[in-house]
Amino acid sequence: MPSSRPSNYLLNVEGLTVSFDGFKAVDDLTFYVDEEEIRVIIGPNGAGKTTVLDLICGRTRASAGQVWFKDHELTALKEHQIVHAGVGRKFQNPTIYEDLTVFENLEISYPAGRSVFGALTFRKTKAILERIEEIAETVFLADVLHEPSGLLSHGQKQWLEIGMLLIQDPELLMLDEPVAGMSPSERKKTAALLQTITKGRSVLVIEHDMGFVEDIAHKVTVLHQGRILAEGSMDEIKADPRVVEVYLGH
Repeated sequence: MPSSRPSNYLLNVEGLTVSFDGFKAVDDLTFYVDEEEIRVIIGPNGAGKTTVLDLICGRTRASAGQVWFKDHELTALKEHQIVHAGVGRKFQNPTIYEDLTVFENLEISYPAGRSVFGALTFRKTKAILERIEEIAETVFLADVLHEPSGLLSHGQKQWLEIGMLLIQDPELLMLDEPVAGMSPSERKKTAALLQTITKGRSVLVIEHDMGFVEDIAHKVTVLHQGRILAEGSMDEIKADPRVVEVYLGH
């Protein structure tokens, strides 16, 4: 049975299930994520990977199970409440404002500017300007801070969206295929970025690029048909014949 209170993990996913027209896309899923951990979820198409992120962030409602984030039971909350609790989510395709500059995208993502009242009273203090510049530096965009975002490369747009989440200072950052479409050099820089931003937060990543997974993962969870097939270090996962059969071998 799922627990009624959180453990010492940052994220507790227990007995999580969702059915669509009788089909269990996620089936009695249980896993735990430590503080400052990079957890990568891999698996074949249709394994339920993106659905797991949808369930954690409230985009999809669970049929059964619980998701504890610190002292919050997320399945009882709305999407915006989950964001305010400290969970940030990046989808597969970058969702930035291409007609605004990099600076303006980061500025409107700053927590004080996100509500109607906040937008009316928002003032660019020195601390806010320094925070925007700090995030731009972190995500490799300091040199294009005042350029229109629509002119950025695909990889730079991915970094900008990560920056828009980082400026909200989430304790759990969820990224769906963050290096899809990136060049090899951009993938390497993104791996370094994720290792940097785990100071004070955990990162949950869905990814197909096994080289990238090897570069970043503290622990790997393999999904197959909505259930956990295997879990462990990347070396353990690569040596598991079940994982080779259903995923890595293809």
